[in-house]
Amino acid sequence: MGLTCSALLSAEGADRPAVTLWGHDPDAAGALAQTRQSDHLPGFTLPHGPRVALSDEEALEGADLIVSAIPVQHTREVWSRLRRLVEPGAAVVSVAKGIENGTLLRPTQIIADALADDPDGRPRRLAALSGPTIAAELARGLPATMISASDDPAFAEQAQRTFSTSWLRVYTHPDLLGVELAGAMKNVIAIAAGILDGLQAGFNAKSALLARGLAEIARLGCAMGASRDTFFGVAGVGDLATTCFSPEGRNRSCGEALGKGVRLEDYLAKSKFVVEGVATTRSVMDLAKRYRVEMPIAEAAHSVLFEQLDPIEAIAQLMSRELKGESIG
Repeated sequence: MGLTCSALLSAEGADRPAVTLWGHDPDAAGALAQTRQSDHLPGFTLPHGPRVALSDEEALEGADLIVSAIPVQHTREVWSRLRRLVEPGAAVVSVAKGIENGTLLRPTQIIADALADDPDGRPRRLAALSGPTIAAELARGLPATMISASDDPAFAEQAQRTFSTSWLRVYTHPDLLGVELAGAMKNVIAIAAGILDGLQAGFNAKSALLARGLAEIARLGCAMGASRDTFFGVAGVGDLATTCFSPEGRNRSCGEALGKGVRLEDYLAKSKFVVEGVATTRSVMDLAKRYRVEMPIAEAAHSVLFEQLDPIEAIAQLMSRELKGESIG
């Protein structure tokens, strides 16, 4: 997503910002600077506009807007290390989706915690960009929508203007909590959807899982104080549908492998990508317990991932639950 955002931000148009791209691996950054290509996004060529930084200092010098595409479980470590280099007044837009293990914090909360306030005592300006945005499709300029959410309405609008292009329409949203929770929890449901794909359970089962998974997401989100409407918009059901059906979705693909009998440890060892939903499943179950929310699909995914429950048995348990009326949220 970092590669994609760098291309978006340097797209042709008036007042486009100067873009510098940073990566944690100096060797990979050097190769990207030379070839303008990366194994993380096959077929993509980085435009000539963005500059690839070869050091932390080079990346953050003079930066007034920083896009954080760091996997959630590594966000605190990286931002704590880079904190000394962040310019006073610099704002941060997060495009990561997940919930930190242990603290149960969302991406913008982790960044705020790691950076603390500006030197003058003002809170950091933080926003989240979320929505149905498969990176490979964005990189090809296919039409898409996103949500810019922030507790600071003016900054949400600034991010909206900055990221909007002729093929990307960005909406603002005041519910930062709900937008980040939706982005995190949909990855858990996507793993479950992938398991159904691996078992060839059919579209009826998968569509039912999406509907009931959305109900679980809304249930927990509302218990935590988010707006119910958030989960039925672009950042909620829109992102959930894309993640669960796209063959390029990392979480769905991981679930599909599990449904076919691949061990989680073996899949993760071979994957070039971080599968955010795996770690987030632990956090979601901890939140469900804290807020006393029933989440049978997320619980089943957790049991398959970490308790060696057979996927077929997980489906059998879900199908044999007590019969009752449908409720959402």
